[in-house]
Amino acid sequence: MASKPPPPSPAHLLRTHGAAIKALAFSDDNERLYSGDADGTVAVTNTRTLRPVAVWKAHTDGLLGIQEWDGQIITHGRDNKLHVWQRVQEPAAALGNSAAPLGLQTPQLCYSMDVNALNYCRFSLLPLAGASCTKECHALIAVPNLVESSFADVWTLSSRKRMHAAIGKGGRPDVPSLDGRSTNSTGIIMSMHLYENTHPHTSGRTSLRLLCGYENGAVTCWGYTRTDKETSIEGIGWDALWNVRLHVESVMAMAVSRDNSFALTVSADHLIGRYDIRTIEEDNADADTACTAHRTKHPGNASIDIHHDGRVCAVGGWDGKIRLYSTKSLKSLGALEYHKTSCQAVVFARPYPPSGAEGSTNTDEADDEMDEGDKVERGRWLAAGGQDQRVSLWTLMDFDGSREK
Repeated sequence: MASKPPPPSPAHLLRTHGAAIKALAFSDDNERLYSGDADGTVAVTNTRTLRPVAVWKAHTDGLLGIQEWDGQIITHGRDNKLHVWQRVQEPAAALGNSAAPLGLQTPQLCYSMDVNALNYCRFSLLPLAGASCTKECHALIAVPNLVESSFADVWTLSSRKRMHAAIGKGGRPDVPSLDGRSTNSTGIIMSMHLYENTHPHTSGRTSLRLLCGYENGAVTCWGYTRTDKETSIEGIGWDALWNVRLHVESVMAMAVSRDNSFALTVSADHLIGRYDIRTIEEDNADADTACTAHRTKHPGNASIDIHHDGRVCAVGGWDGKIRLYSTKSLKSLGALEYHKTSCQAVVFARPYPPSGAEGSTNTDEADDEMDEGDKVERGRWLAAGGQDQRVSLWTLMDFDGSREK
């Protein structure tokens, strides 16, 4: 009988941190991997050399989230601070030479914001473009409310002005509990995603949406429905467009597809929740039928991410395994095993576009020194961070069987 093939191993391992990994993010060009740990340390790793170019104590407590944006780095910590740093510039020689020495840098702090970090809920960034983008407002950022952790605020960057306050206060939804009784006690916000919804019938018209996952296992989509004012207080103008409770336990993590067409959630239970946002918005479908809970054999999940093509997702479990699923059917595509303890963060790299395709860039001479095949392979990376203080990098295959139309 043919022997069973050995399980895959990580392509690379990063041992930069001295505490449990809590947050991971790739830059849009895949040139940098950002990682943050439970002690507040952030590392920037060059993905060509797999060496850190910057390691610094960004927060006095653990990281909740990290993201590169507009030449800057946003870090969000449990110390009730959100910092915006100037992105470090790698030495040009190091970009294309794995043997070049890299001196560790500390980014310059641009500005900070006081935030409420009781929730363990990371920020959600919405970059703006076109007429919406002004000198003082390049992006909107959603964070838990400063006073009440079951509400949310939306601020502007870089002006740091609060645009919307206490979202959820003006119209709390009645979410049916598991025993059939009605309750409006959602608990604190555990995860959020801020996005713009394009009007299906009016060209150029958009409205803000905020998707929130709550402590009681529910997910609510809030929509700003006023057109006469751009700002709000006390949650006025924000309505609960739909709300569904699929999980038995708190929503531990939520991921939304790149086109905002659907979302996935995981929890301490064995369920993966799927929410067909586009079907609800455009087809006026009932949320109870457009949102479904898929049972798995694996309770206890801490993190989730969706590949940029929207067809595959990765779930990090409390047992340290990373499980891959088709996002349409939620059928299992296999598991990756390396971490022995909880996998707190997973993130897909950006797919590498073919030469000459829209979105491809060639920003430096060193870019030519990287083989085309290496760029494609790097675009198939999945990064995972565990309580074992390590970051594993996996090169994934193309899951053609999962690409259901």
